[in-house]
Amino acid sequence: MKAIDMHVHPMTHEALVSGGEYFDAGKKYFGREHKVISYDETAEMYRKLDMMAVLLATDFRTNQGLPPVSNDHVAEAVKNYPDVFLGFGSVDPWMGKIAVQEVERAVKELGLIGIKFQQACQAFYPNDRRFYEIYEMCQSLQIPVLFHMGTTGIGAGTPGGMGVRLKYTRPIYIDDVAADFPELKIIGAHPGWPWHEELLAIAVHKSNVYIDLSGWAPKYIPPIVIQYANSVLQDKVLFGSDWPMLTPERWMKEFESLDIKEEVKPKIYLENAKRLFNLSSRIEALK
Repeated sequence: MKAIDMHVHPMTHEALVSGGEYFDAGKKYFGREHKVISYDETAEMYRKLDMMAVLLATDFRTNQGLPPVSNDHVAEAVKNYPDVFLGFGSVDPWMGKIAVQEVERAVKELGLIGIKFQQACQAFYPNDRRFYEIYEMCQSLQIPVLFHMGTTGIGAGTPGGMGVRLKYTRPIYIDDVAADFPELKIIGAHPGWPWHEELLAIAVHKSNVYIDLSGWAPKYIPPIVIQYANSVLQDKVLFGSDWPMLTPERWMKEFESLDIKEEVKPKIYLENAKRLFNLSSRIEALK
């Protein structure tokens, strides 16, 4: 296996419906049309690339009124294509006890291995203590949580950003969560621009904080992020494409052109994710 793509969005009919007008607005920003792509097609693509892919559920219903890409939907794909897919669930943090219960169900019954948040779309600060019960459940289940970091393509380039507020995605707010839940593994999704140095500082300071490099073509990733990925954070940085916004082929081609140490590349592509998710035994069983 060559790599684990840490950040993959489903493009099934359910996913396109959940994107609503944001997908329509994103056509110009991302420079590509959004069309239905089945899980069968996605699985075959990743098989040909000799990769596994982490599928991400989403749940923005309280703030945006959109139907979720449900945990059951993602779990069904993982069940049908266990050689290719891993799954992260999502919960709407504003749903309180229901969200806590759904985290437990997603892991214990559905077999998902993490929980994703998109704070700009869900309109919440990660360090708001009203949501701490969710993290307590994740910590007790020994699963990582993923928070969106920095700017987002959702609503980008539109008047008012379609109401999406970037203040929620500043990395500093996950510092409190990392401090208050030292056994909880936290992944900061994306390089975190324009607060990328803030994210780097947190990842250096807190051993339970990781970074994925998805959502940015590597040639545009700020040089200091690459510098840290190549050195002090080489054991805590994860490969992710943000497919279908970026293809894994393009991401890896550009990454290979950077001045990355040869011994660091397999860590970022594969080994760090295997260790974070305790995947070595599972991957061996699938061979």
